[in-house]
Amino acid sequence: MPSLASAIRAALLTAEPRAKVFAARDVARQWRLGRLDWRFDVAVPDRPSWPAQPELLPPSRMPKRGKGGSERGRVAQWHALAHIEFVAIDLALDIVGRFGAEMRRDFTDDFLSVAADEAMHFALLDRKLRSHGSHYGALPAHAGLWQAAEETRHDVMARLAIVPMVLEARGLDVTPAARDRIAAQGDLQGARILQRILDDEIRHVGFGTKHFVRVAQALGESPQNRWRSLVESHFRGSVKPPFNDSARLQAGLSRDFYDGLAS
Repeated sequence: MPSLASAIRAALLTAEPRAKVFAARDVARQWRLGRLDWRFDVAVPDRPSWPAQPELLPPSRMPKRGKGGSERGRVAQWHALAHIEFVAIDLALDIVGRFGAEMRRDFTDDFLSVAADEAMHFALLDRKLRSHGSHYGALPAHAGLWQAAEETRHDVMARLAIVPMVLEARGLDVTPAARDRIAAQGDLQGARILQRILDDEIRHVGFGTKHFVRVAQALGESPQNRWRSLVESHFRGSVKPPFNDSARLQAGLSRDFYDGLAS
């Protein structure tokens, strides 16, 4: 039986976006059907394979998106969201391939389901871009999204603290306003896409929080104190309010985690 690690490595090294979507969803499906052995016999790559486009730029060189109500602004917004979800596919695969051997089996179950969700989100957003006459890769994209993975590649607690519990949790804060703005523009289909992503991301943040708390408690540490220490060490930015407290609480991320860090 093929190993889970080899299947994850192959998906991470798939560069073409649609092929990566199919590869990620196939890994999750094959795992769910019991066709992959829970064996970590090959290493994940330091960096996944990505397509030649979009051009990846540092934040300071990213062009202005334009006004959200303009066609140019709408395309730029959907493209930025598509890029986040594309990188999120690799983040979910990488966390399993890199740390799955040291975690319980439900860690693999949870984060492979996340990889399948992120692949579906990307496919929805790429289709949305095409409905506007564009496509993923047509515009430059943010180069820093993989940085969190690189900075936390040696510590599962740091990875959980930064990726699901900071970066994805930030999506819980900002997505409702984006959804409402798009609905007010008359784009009800776009609003439904963002609602679907929001619902799934609550579950994703919940997975990260669950496994983080479990590891911290097994080590006899306060999850809140350990989380704040890791964020201060590994997150290049600030944890910014306003917070979607209700969505965060649904994910198990109560205010006693992030109140002391909020800038």
